[in-house]
Amino acid sequence: MKHRLKGLLAWLALAAVLPAVAQAAADKPNILFIMGDDIGIMNVGAYHQGLMVGETPNIDRIAKEGARFMTYYAEQSCTAGRTAFFTGMHPLRAGMVMPQLPGATSSLLPGTPALAKFLLDLGYNTGEFGKNHLGDKSASLPTAHGFQEFWGYLYHLDAMQGVSFPDINSSPTVQSVVPPCMNTPVKGLKEVPGAVDPRKALCMTPPRPVIHCTSKDGTEKNQSCT
Repeated sequence: MKHRLKGLLAWLALAAVLPAVAQAAADKPNILFIMGDDIGIMNVGAYHQGLMVGETPNIDRIAKEGARFMTYYAEQSCTAGRTAFFTGMHPLRAGMVMPQLPGATSSLLPGTPALAKFLLDLGYNTGEFGKNHLGDKSASLPTAHGFQEFWGYLYHLDAMQGVSFPDINSSPTVQSVVPPCMNTPVKGLKEVPGAVDPRKALCMTPPRPVIHCTSKDGTEKNQSCT
C-alpha cells in the first residue's frame, strides 16, 4: 500500500509540473532586435508620431505589437554600440571603441560575456543577420559568441569590398554579392534590377560581399563559414 501511495504521489507531482513547464515554454517571447546605422529616434515613425515625414510602417507595427523603450543611452560608433549591447560591457573595458577596419588588431575576445550565449542556454535559437563590425578573426565572429547562424558582413560601407578573411577556416572566404531586397514601392522610383521578394528568398538591401557562418552550439569549436 505504501509503495502504491508513493507511486501515486509521484505521478501527481509530475502531472502538476508538466503543465507549468508547457506554459513556461508557451510564454517564452520571440526577441527581435534591429540595430540601424546612422539613424536617430526621430527617423522612426513609432517615435516621431507623425512629426517628421519619414514613414517606417513595418518597424512601427513591431513597436505596436511589442514594446518601445523610451529611456536609454547609445554609443556613437558602430563597434562600440554593438559591443555594449551584445556583451553588456562598457566598450572601453572590452577594448572595442573605434570602428573596426580590415585587419584590426582589436576584436571581440573569447570568453567575453555574450547575450546570445545566455539566450542559447535558455533554449532559444539564435541568429544574426547584417553587419557585425566586431572583428574579422575566427574567434570574434558571432557564431563563436552564442549565435547559431550569422549571415552578413564584417565592416562598414565600402570597407567590405576586395577583402578576404584568412583567419576564418584558415583560408580566404568565398565571397559573393547577394541580390538586393525589393523595397516598399515608392511612387516615381524604379525597383533595383535583380531585386527579390524578401518573403521568398534570402536577400540584403546593401549589396555587399557577405559571409555565412553556422555553429550548432554558438562556439568557435563547431563554427563553419562559407
